[in-house]
Amino acid sequence: MKIVFILIVLFAFGLNAMGRPNVILIFTDDQGMNDVGAYGSEIATPHIDSLGRDGMKFSQWYVASSICTPSRFGLLTGQFPTRSRDGLLSALMFLNDKERGIQSGEVTFPSLLRKSGYHTALIGKWHLGHGAKTFLPTRHGFAEFIGHTGGCIDFYTMRYGIQRDWYHGEKHVDEYGYATDLITSEAVKFLKRQKKDRPFFLYLAYNAPHFGKGWDPTKELAVNIMQPPPADLERVGHIKDPVRRTFAAKVVNMDDGIGRVLAALKANGQERNTLVIFMTDHGGDYEFGGSNKPFRGEKATLFEGGIRVPCLMRWPGRIKAGSTSNEILSALDLFPTICALAKVDVAERKLDGEDISGILTGLQETLPARELLWHTGSHAELKRGTWTALRQGDWKFLETSMGDQFLFNVAQDPHEKANLKVQHPKLFNDLRKRRDVLLKECLPK
Repeated sequence: MKIVFILIVLFAFGLNAMGRPNVILIFTDDQGMNDVGAYGSEIATPHIDSLGRDGMKFSQWYVASSICTPSRFGLLTGQFPTRSRDGLLSALMFLNDKERGIQSGEVTFPSLLRKSGYHTALIGKWHLGHGAKTFLPTRHGFAEFIGHTGGCIDFYTMRYGIQRDWYHGEKHVDEYGYATDLITSEAVKFLKRQKKDRPFFLYLAYNAPHFGKGWDPTKELAVNIMQPPPADLERVGHIKDPVRRTFAAKVVNMDDGIGRVLAALKANGQERNTLVIFMTDHGGDYEFGGSNKPFRGEKATLFEGGIRVPCLMRWPGRIKAGSTSNEILSALDLFPTICALAKVDVAERKLDGEDISGILTGLQETLPARELLWHTGSHAELKRGTWTALRQGDWKFLETSMGDQFLFNVAQDPHEKANLKVQHPKLFNDLRKRRDVLLKECLPK
């Protein structure tokens, strides 16, 4: 009788047989360090902020790239994007790039979770291939997919200009509404359907506050357009700059949606057994109202403003409320970390991330000195060149598309004001050579 009682209690508290947590990964688009209230923004984001208040806030959280597609590749594969077989180092363009994307042998951690019994879903933006069904998320570990495959869509028609790009599973569908609200509503429906006897992984990839892709009928061209909800513009009237204000309206709308998702999780009784992660795909784009202050640089650059992003995590009873981490951590770390928490063995896999579960639970305060590589590809259509950067401990080597080279001590100079390559010539050359070695090692043979 005692054993039966224990089993009943475990079931009542939503713990599956292996004690594995649910995971919700909220991944937003083009939102910089100064675009979240918890990091000092003038834009109010109380629901996002609550994850840090009730969990952990990270001050040195890095993405795999400062560009959409490679950032997502690194997030899901745990590998430097330089390793991608199709050279996914810049944004896949919806009207072209139909032969490129994530390949079948490039393993995502959702695929491993699914094989181990997790129910997996992607709701929102994919951007890892769109030209063939083999590129779709349903072929890369997701049992469910509702969303779009390109870099951006019209927020009201769910199209790239006038071309359909909204899926339910592997089928195109016509959908109308407001993209952020649709993504939120689908996430809420998903959570309401989840049972406590099976863990789930939800990748909630908002396309906000990225610009939309509207259609100019006079020029017959797809055009970039911000498309904030009119009612939300009134809520951010205190922001004087009109571009920043439209951006802020999209952020507060999305924050409301995240609040609805968190409320649905609580209502379903699974809050305590769910790790919720909030982070962004890379730094903000100043042209469209984003802000990465006080850091230098922006989207598509490898200064800190392009790759250091806001990140908050909550897991009641496991992550201490109001805690902070100043460790050098990366989106690459989520693959081994989530798999460790889910009791999925990845010891034989070549990953560039580290298991940071000890940091989250407070069992570990620091990590050994680590090395992070960034490499963005040239992109003629977007007028971007190749950038590379290497962080090794406190030091960072950076080379821009124009060939300018820098050496920064990021610990002492996080805003990257002082180029120290003349003061430390040996270190500068050592890091540059190490960059070359890593690039050669990572590039597909």
